[in-house]
Amino acid sequence: MQRRQGVRRLVASQLGTLPLGEYTDPSTQGLQLRVREKGVGTSRTWLFRYTWRDEWVRLTIGHYPGTDLVDAREIAHSLRKKIGEGIDPRRALPKRSPKAAPLPLSSAVAGADKHSIEFLAREFVERYLKPKRKRPEYAERILQADVLPHWKGRDARTIEPPEVIELLDRIVDRGASVMANRVAAILTQLFKFGIHRRIVTASPVQLLFRPGGKEKPRERTLIDDELRAFLADPKAATRYSRLAHAMTILLLTGQRRGELALARWTDVDLKGATWTIPAENSKTGRGHVVPLSDWAVDEFRALKALAKRSLFVMPANGGEHPVDPKQLTRGVARCLERMGELGIEAFTLHDLRRTCRTGLARLKVEPHVAERVLNHTQEGIAGVYDQWAYIDEKRAALEKWAAHLSELRK
Repeated sequence: MQRRQGVRRLVASQLGTLPLGEYTDPSTQGLQLRVREKGVGTSRTWLFRYTWRDEWVRLTIGHYPGTDLVDAREIAHSLRKKIGEGIDPRRALPKRSPKAAPLPLSSAVAGADKHSIEFLAREFVERYLKPKRKRPEYAERILQADVLPHWKGRDARTIEPPEVIELLDRIVDRGASVMANRVAAILTQLFKFGIHRRIVTASPVQLLFRPGGKEKPRERTLIDDELRAFLADPKAATRYSRLAHAMTILLLTGQRRGELALARWTDVDLKGATWTIPAENSKTGRGHVVPLSDWAVDEFRALKALAKRSLFVMPANGGEHPVDPKQLTRGVARCLERMGELGIEAFTLHDLRRTCRTGLARLKVEPHVAERVLNHTQEGIAGVYDQWAYIDEKRAALEKWAAHLSELRK
């Protein structure tokens, strides 16, 4: 390629007419414009030339006319400043195509760049999420799916507030407003942790409001006609025996899908008609005992026959591990069309829990008893001093609820 010599300065009005060659801007250290044939036309590419650890590097920073002379000079000056701060400019520019998946956080190597976004995420998971969260996997999946692919290879110190907005806007634009709020919360914690650990000096998360907007609480409960349609033949409504029994147990007891999915047979006393949810399986981190109606006991017996010799109430394939709770959710989603034909509108497994709580209220169960059935945290002094288990009261409440549901399926 012919290199043009003797160009004293680049003039904005002449950039579109420069012949093939490479041109250095004397007014901006390291800035070059490369003009060459490409395809059916001529490309004009802005380059930034510098040395990093005794290595010459030329970095593409834009293309003319999309990036004009003023912008190119500004980018070059900012990258020169990064060098002075000990940051490799190659890790300071946003990636043009953030589709490649990052390495798993668990595979981060000890010698990794101590300011990379991957290192920050790895430290955040190991030193903050795992010690402080009961189930850190949810936040870790958010980092893997929505954060690291977007900023792969970046120096975390170079991520700017507009880039955070761009990332969150993309999530909102794909129709995941609630997830955008979750990602925003995780990013806030991530960069606060980074400041604490001296990985970054400031946080680019400077949000004035939730990117996905205010979240409307779900209010869905199944009405009696829907419950009647489901309970008439749960297997026909779901197509899967195990899912039918699991949904019926959740409806009868008001417990969470994850608590059932993780349950072991040692937690279930079929003769004593109790299901003990240990603290490690509870979302609140507080275990409790769920009294079982005769109907609920029958549903557990049916699951035991399906589980065969597994230690788990709902084993995954092979029986050595519990089923992933998300599989129950996906199972319900696959059956919604089928249940719609029965007059049951779309719902989630958590809506069964809300249906149970609403049903207890309709049956005049005392609020403090109904809340303890669901293992909700008690507010104020009652939550501190009242440590009574309320087993008899909870049993009476759930027996009353089971009797109501039995009337519906007649």
